[in-house]
Amino acid sequence: MPILIACFNVNAQESTSEKTDNYSVEKSNSPIRVDGALNEAAWSDATLMKLKYEYLPGDNIPAQVETDFLITFDEKNLYMAFRCYDPDPSKVRAHLMDRDAIGTFVQDDHVVVLIDFFNDERRAFQFRVNPLGVQADAIFSEMDGIEDFSWDAIWESKGSINESGWVAEISIPFNQLRFPKKEEAQTWGIIAERSYPRNVRHRMINHKRERNINGVLSQTDKVSGFQGMKTGLNMEVDPTLTINRTDERVDFPDGNTEKGKLKVDPGISMRWGITPNMILNATVNPDFSQVEADVKQLEVNTRYVVRYPEKRPFFLEGADFFTTPIEAVFTRTVSNPDGGLKFTGKVGKNAIGLFTTHDRVNNLLFPSNEGSLSTSLDQNVLGGVFRFRRDVGKGSAVGLLYTGRNGDTYNNHVAGMDGFFRLSETKTLSVNYLRSETNYPQEIATDFEQNEHPFDGGALSLQFNHQNRNWAYNLSYQDFAPNFRADFGYISRVDIRATSIGLSRNFWGKENSWYDLISIGGYGGGSYNYDGKLTDDDIHAYAVYSGPLQTTFSIIGATKHEVYMGTRYELQQAMVQLEMKPLSGLKLNMMTHFGDMVDYSNLRLAWHMILNPAIQFNLGKHFNMNLQHRYMRMAYEKNEIFTANLSQLNLVYNFNVRAFVRAIIQYQNIRKDQSMYASSVQEENKTIFSQFLFSYKLNPQSVVFIGYSDNYMGYTGIDVLQTDKTFFLKLGYAWLL
Repeated sequence: MPILIACFNVNAQESTSEKTDNYSVEKSNSPIRVDGALNEAAWSDATLMKLKYEYLPGDNIPAQVETDFLITFDEKNLYMAFRCYDPDPSKVRAHLMDRDAIGTFVQDDHVVVLIDFFNDERRAFQFRVNPLGVQADAIFSEMDGIEDFSWDAIWESKGSINESGWVAEISIPFNQLRFPKKEEAQTWGIIAERSYPRNVRHRMINHKRERNINGVLSQTDKVSGFQGMKTGLNMEVDPTLTINRTDERVDFPDGNTEKGKLKVDPGISMRWGITPNMILNATVNPDFSQVEADVKQLEVNTRYVVRYPEKRPFFLEGADFFTTPIEAVFTRTVSNPDGGLKFTGKVGKNAIGLFTTHDRVNNLLFPSNEGSLSTSLDQNVLGGVFRFRRDVGKGSAVGLLYTGRNGDTYNNHVAGMDGFFRLSETKTLSVNYLRSETNYPQEIATDFEQNEHPFDGGALSLQFNHQNRNWAYNLSYQDFAPNFRADFGYISRVDIRATSIGLSRNFWGKENSWYDLISIGGYGGGSYNYDGKLTDDDIHAYAVYSGPLQTTFSIIGATKHEVYMGTRYELQQAMVQLEMKPLSGLKLNMMTHFGDMVDYSNLRLAWHMILNPAIQFNLGKHFNMNLQHRYMRMAYEKNEIFTANLSQLNLVYNFNVRAFVRAIIQYQNIRKDQSMYASSVQEENKTIFSQFLFSYKLNPQSVVFIGYSDNYMGYTGIDVLQTDKTFFLKLGYAWLL
């Protein structure tokens, strides 16, 4: 694989400037009020772009409906607006929801703007608005392939439906954005899109998007003339106050519930734009409480530690700066910090990121070839991350990464380099090498069978991808030494040398055809441990259909071999999935997975089935419901080993774009047949979690949360009983200077 680097020139990508349009913009001389009316004089003088093309499912065909995109600015704000014409405005799909509820949001009519402020075709800020003014924002990283909706900015939007369609109006303060600091006029890359979901979801855009180019930001229109923007002090101070009380049943099941102490926890965070492109974040006693419960996962017959996503604002700021192919930075390893400091910025071709935290808990993950374990230590840990990346050539970059964590008789240090090379308009290559040094406390090394003395190890990742209109193929290689540890990241498996290859063919439908896209392909590979023994191999074949009623149907067949505890198992598996969005506000999903599976508890080949139905439903504009169920059954020679059921219900009533009440209920029931287990097991285990929340968000940081949550548990011979209950209040305010 490394030979590929010498076979291509990183500057070989054909310039796309001839395929995009250039526009100019002038500063507005009159005020704009964000009310969804577009009746100010400034909009008459704003730069106008037409969304002339449909790029999905059509291939740069004329847009189904007419859309105007307008852009202008003054010293403090960037202004954008859309006029979305519709032949039948009564069919506009629009619902109230929480901001960034992207799974529900994308089912509505909405508009999208991506802005590449540095015009380097690597990173863009994304803003979305639906016809009722509901917001979603994200950071899009071309090199990392990430669309991160956990990023939040403070901005205004307003939507309105009228007799000719609908309008969206947007105002974004420059102190919420990152752009070069220079006196001369700037040129930005801008993409304006409209999503028009009816029988199919039509996606329209202001420029042609070529399917033979594996890239989004390299195809943007260019807008010049941005000059004289002012960010003021560019400082944001966010004080928070969290008050909670937890009552617990001390001795389960016979003990009484004891009233907990009222905890009053003030905190403060600060964001300072030293320049428009260099940001300093600091936090003292940060409020990292979550008001959104994690989606529960079935942890039965699993080999590796479950991963949950990051949701905390301090870590989400500039998170894409720290991304590498090997996930050496996963900030949920930081559990309960006293405080933290972060700096991120870009100057010219150089991007820099660093942060440090002091944590009161040490979370550790112990990976191996056949499984992983985790533990948490009640000890202080000082951690830090440094990241540097430099742009090279056309759309390529090279970078350095260091992470370090130090505690009492413990330390872990990781350092290495990475590169992303755009070899052509269709081909990319990413390379990442890291090396770690680790020292565990004696008791941890003994309890988890780790090295008792300092040890080191390396990790290598190579990925080559090709994608054009009709064909895609990829090659990858991973080499993780047995002693490699990245305790600031999420590495659940080591002691592997793995190779994989994939190939797919796309068949595009024509306008009004019975299909929009059919993809047929396959992938496979094998993994060896460092003793040279084959531990896994698999071959998959699949077909994916997309068509009317926003239907997606996929089927996958696989044959696999898996080695566990010295035994080699042969597995035949299949998966079928169907998703439909037949009506406004209705999404149906059904997934089933069945076939052979290793029974890890009893070391034998078993049969399993997973059923995962889900429904999202909007009743009117205000009420949202999301119901998911996961059923799993495993059997040996037709005798049931276990049956697991997990139901999750999310009910939301939205008063408006800022306020809602929500109920989350999670129910899990796992039944095991003791006669099918070699060791003693709990025959039945039930848990119930519920959370009720009132939320008011003036903006992402100025919030009021009032809530209640509780947990119930029961097992063989014990009825379901409440184990704890929590009352909480959170107040937050964004003070912009």
